[in-house]
Amino acid sequence: MLEVERYELFEGPAYRFALERRDFFKVLGGGIVLLLLCDEPASAQESGRGRARGGEALPQTIGGWLHIAEDGAITVYTGKVEMGQNIRTSLAQAVAEELRAPIGSINLVMGDTDLTPFDMGTFGSQTTPRMAPQLKKVGAAARETLIDLAAEKWKVDRASISVSDGKVKNGATAESIGFGALTHGQQLLKTVDGAAITPADKWSVAGTSVPKTTAHDMVTGAHRFTSDIVRPNMRYGRVLRPKAFNAKLVSLDTRQVSAIQDVTPAEVSVIHEKDFVGVVAPNELVAGKVIAALRSEWKADPQPSGKELYAYLKGHPQSRGGGGRPAAEQGSREQALQSASHKLEASYTVAYIAHVPLEPRAAVAEWEKGKLTVWTGTQRPFGVRSELAEAFGIPEKSVRVIVPDCGSGYGGKHTGEVAIEAARLAKFVEKPVKVIWTREEEFTWAYFRPAGVIDIRSGVTADGTLTAWEFHNYNSGGSGIESPYDVANRKIEFHPTEYPLRQGSYRGLAATANHFARESHMDDLAAAVGMDPLEFRLKNLKDARLRAVLEAAAAKFGWGKSKSDATRGFGLSCGLEKGGYVATCVQVSIAQPGGKVKIDRVVTAFECGAVVNPEHLKNQIEGSVVMGIGGAMFEAIEFENGRILNPYFAKYRVPRFSDTPIIETVLVDRKDLPSAGAGETPIVGLAPAVGNAIFHATGVRIRALPMVPNGLPSPHSQPTS
Repeated sequence: MLEVERYELFEGPAYRFALERRDFFKVLGGGIVLLLLCDEPASAQESGRGRARGGEALPQTIGGWLHIAEDGAITVYTGKVEMGQNIRTSLAQAVAEELRAPIGSINLVMGDTDLTPFDMGTFGSQTTPRMAPQLKKVGAAARETLIDLAAEKWKVDRASISVSDGKVKNGATAESIGFGALTHGQQLLKTVDGAAITPADKWSVAGTSVPKTTAHDMVTGAHRFTSDIVRPNMRYGRVLRPKAFNAKLVSLDTRQVSAIQDVTPAEVSVIHEKDFVGVVAPNELVAGKVIAALRSEWKADPQPSGKELYAYLKGHPQSRGGGGRPAAEQGSREQALQSASHKLEASYTVAYIAHVPLEPRAAVAEWEKGKLTVWTGTQRPFGVRSELAEAFGIPEKSVRVIVPDCGSGYGGKHTGEVAIEAARLAKFVEKPVKVIWTREEEFTWAYFRPAGVIDIRSGVTADGTLTAWEFHNYNSGGSGIESPYDVANRKIEFHPTEYPLRQGSYRGLAATANHFARESHMDDLAAAVGMDPLEFRLKNLKDARLRAVLEAAAAKFGWGKSKSDATRGFGLSCGLEKGGYVATCVQVSIAQPGGKVKIDRVVTAFECGAVVNPEHLKNQIEGSVVMGIGGAMFEAIEFENGRILNPYFAKYRVPRFSDTPIIETVLVDRKDLPSAGAGETPIVGLAPAVGNAIFHATGVRIRALPMVPNGLPSPHSQPTS
């Protein structure tokens, strides 16, 4: 049985609609169709609850997961989606391994709510530890069923039958038969249970660097994303956005639309429902022109701004309850602090940052005979199905969500705003409608990685033994909050707060923030007692798996062979999250004058149990390192009174080719352990290692992410204790 997957800091849908057609009329002499609805909006509901009940009955038979056609083609069904992490290949490897079939014969149908088993979503690095074992069981059960069918067909003992390379073979006669010839394309109704799974040390397909199964289509451009979907008679939609969050529409003037050159009014529809205004047009260009021609007035109450963010978070504990993590306490911290040789107290801050997926949100919606079908890039097709059903007051069985492989999400595509918008517009024009968010909309109206404040108090003896540890996270989240270090007296607590911007999951969740604070603090403690940072960590670390990656990274990096100076620094960090263990070593250079910081080299050692695909695991680690550079160095959302001030690439700095360091990876392959996911954990080590390298080169301890958006701070601006 699959465990319920988890993720935190989910954000509810931005809005829902009630759909009684009232006050329908035409304006501008029969040209533009303006639909005006004035229903009160329903209150937002957190995604993952309500209709998405957290779990539905999974198929118990092989046929619910896998089908073998008469021609031998193998189709596998999973509610997981491909967001760029290459699980399409790794899951195909899992099936191919157990079914003893060529990987090229396996086609995955993913994230289609009408065809695939229910799945909570693709998040939390759960595909490899949860879905892969399930599909292994399915493949093994199918293999054993094929042996049974062959034994019956040939009237021989099943012990004489083997399966390999997509064929079932009779060892006594050397006769063989294809899978499809045995099944005749019929559904396999035997239950998924009991069949032996191949141990990792016997893998022949899993554990190898199988190329990406869709690589050819990617290279040739044949691969289709949501933005490539075209339906017959399709139209294009845009939504009018207010200038600030939580604004209410005061007035709307559509008169300028009829004056747009080369726009035929009869081909354009403007839909207005309370604070929602949408446009449908024959193409994207016209839709953009109509949106630009609308004259609207909005009213918003004063809201917190970026300059007061961290004081706001600490000063506004969550009033609606839930979401926190009870304090984990043991020992007596106050006594331990009193007896400590060195005491350190520090506060760390983490800015809001954007997900910046390569593909902005997009959806195509089509209504037919009361059935709604939506193609969209989301990590939660079944969750979005629930949102659509609630938004339009229809049963979930009347909604189908199909997820084409998606151009990345990083935790940012849990909710279905764009799907609801496309369906809303399609409902009124009675034609399929495609909505693609602009990059500015993506930067502004998608939720952000939570900002946070982390306060730490600690104590250490003269010989480098941790004696006291108190850790408080405000708003950022509880993921990765537990310390792996051995300390007898501790308190660790996550405090949910009110927050000024819409926020939700991000790659690694809060583990990046919590590791940044903890690993920065560990280096300061090491400096206080005059110990090498590696030696200090190993002294206080009992976890053998974490010690192994720390030592592997240090060995590959050549830790201790070179000394930091004013222009060059070395730093390291380590941690664990979601079953993965990571250690990162970094070399930075500091330009003089000006103090610009460049990351020159990164070595990451990673262990996630048995490695399924070494080359693609390296890709995941390298991608995490590059993505982590942005949040560590310069990414931050700037906002004031409900407005995002930097919603463009020209104003929001992401990593560039010139920022990319030499990246080296060390894979610690533990075939004796179950495989864990790898899409998130490697990102958590980069920021603290960079901060530690800067500190050891300059004496400047930076306790804020991003660390160097405008160059290195003054050596006297941030004391070390």
